[in-house]
Amino acid sequence: MQRVLVIGTTGSGKTTLARALAGRLGVPHGEHDAWNHQAGWQEALLAQFRAQVATFTAQDAWVMDGNYAKARDLGWARADTLVWLDYPGPVVFWRALTRTARRVLTQQELWNGNREHLRGAVSAEGPVRWFFRTHWRRRRETPALVAQFPHLTLVRLRTPAQAQAWLAAQRPPTADLSVIEDHTPQPR
Repeated sequence: MQRVLVIGTTGSGKTTLARALAGRLGVPHGEHDAWNHQAGWQEALLAQFRAQVATFTAQDAWVMDGNYAKARDLGWARADTLVWLDYPGPVVFWRALTRTARRVLTQQELWNGNREHLRGAVSAEGPVRWFFRTHWRRRRETPALVAQFPHLTLVRLRTPAQAQAWLAAQRPPTADLSVIEDHTPQPR
């Protein structure tokens, strides 16, 4: 597991899990949202977004999170492992709702100077409404998408507790010490 893509509905915790996994494995972390949402909530040009994904995924090892179809051919093709946060609707809805409320109240900076505001949070493209538009559809469509990339190892996590246990079990790759020759001088 060296090139890992973390997917899931908005609010499921993709970025949180991906950052933690990248830290455990000692590899870079990349985030689709950070590349897509330019200053002033302007969407990145398609070529610019794809170039970011292409450059990031050209590395030998990484963890990336995001569901953007506009670069699926790059990320999914180059990943060796797909971690799918497939949590029940009520769990994800509560997470999206509380995360959005916290971000609006604290004015936490997200990407490129952007902050969530109440108007944007309740808009059709806002996280809570986006959840209702995508959660169940993604649950239906993801298995067929995964089947298009048979080289991927699928890790389907169905609860936050399952995700925490899986994350806790991850360790960085270790060197194979059996191939290291001992050149220590031996007494005669």
